[in-house]
Amino acid sequence: VVIHGSETPFLVTHFLGDSQIQTFGTQTNHALQKKLEELELDEQQRKRLEAFLTQKQKVGELKDDDFEKICELGAGNGGVVFKVSHRPSGLIMARKLIHLEIKPAIRNQIIRELQVLHECNSPYIVGFYGAFYSDGEISICMEHMDGGSLDQSLKKAGKIPEQILGKVSIAVIKGLSYLREKHKIMHRDVKPSNILVNSRGEIKLCDFGVSGQLIDSMANSFVGTRSYMSPERLQGTHYSVQSDIWSMGLSLVEMAIGRFPIPPPDAKELEQIFGFPVEGEAASSDSSPKPQPPGRPGSCNRPPMAIFELLDYIVNEPPPKLPAVFSSEFQDFVNKCLIKNPAERADLKQLMVHPFIKTSEAEEVDFAGWLCTTIGLSQPLTPTHGTIM
Repeated sequence: VVIHGSETPFLVTHFLGDSQIQTFGTQTNHALQKKLEELELDEQQRKRLEAFLTQKQKVGELKDDDFEKICELGAGNGGVVFKVSHRPSGLIMARKLIHLEIKPAIRNQIIRELQVLHECNSPYIVGFYGAFYSDGEISICMEHMDGGSLDQSLKKAGKIPEQILGKVSIAVIKGLSYLREKHKIMHRDVKPSNILVNSRGEIKLCDFGVSGQLIDSMANSFVGTRSYMSPERLQGTHYSVQSDIWSMGLSLVEMAIGRFPIPPPDAKELEQIFGFPVEGEAASSDSSPKPQPPGRPGSCNRPPMAIFELLDYIVNEPPPKLPAVFSSEFQDFVNKCLIKNPAERADLKQLMVHPFIKTSEAEEVDFAGWLCTTIGLSQPLTPTHGTIM
């Protein structure tokens, strides 16, 4: 269960009372080792996860006075995220503040529902240190990802190359599979701003949640971004993890062409995007001016598309496609993600063995090098104390 909003939920676990804080710390190293062995990790992933979990055990109770603010990382519907230093441990963290005035009974229910997040340990999920409630604000403390989110990378890059998106696709599928198989939860808010990256080349999901009560508590305060929601979800019918797959497919098209893909770009706009004439189904043949997506600057002088028009388009019009400049495997992968009927849409297991994913797994791609060059970040020679993930 997730909170709708730009960068909201994931990470709330311990809004615990003092007596409940650091339940995680009671786990033995043996139990941790056993859980890590159950995951299919390479040696580097295992070492990084062990290092994070070892550090987490040393953090102790999180208190407001123990944090020193370094800078603001971003703000969304759900709150503000700061880069902070946790003085007792010396760790650099990302601290999200969500203003939420709730009764103690509600808070306790949220705490009970969110315990599972302490167990979400995967190379494809942003690490979580804990959370606490103080003066009407929930503080959520998580691993600091120095590359920010993929929507920030997209703004710098203009478009993201197919080979890079192959690595992103692998991480998102593995992250979603982990949440479903190990915790029986779905993400519910997959989009570029909820895929975080770092200078070590790691790609991780954030901002999913497990508390229905937390969603309800925030529903009156924040209006979520609905443009990545699947047709079945927008129609209010039953939805499942298949809805996350739609959101991933839509996000991939957006990152590939450099703009939200609804309504689809026409041939003229595609030529502006890629610098040469583009053929294929993605080039709309209709020459009449179409509205541009809400909140996105358009390359053409088109009126912005109202949110209700956008939602109507998602439900009633054909899904977006990748233009023919991309490989047939990538085009087919996205098409299988964006089938409107969730029963016909590819599932996580099918996507994991898709030729596009198999090709991407076999390719050697310097994701960290691309990211650091794109956003102007230094690549670490060795993992630093403050950014072990």
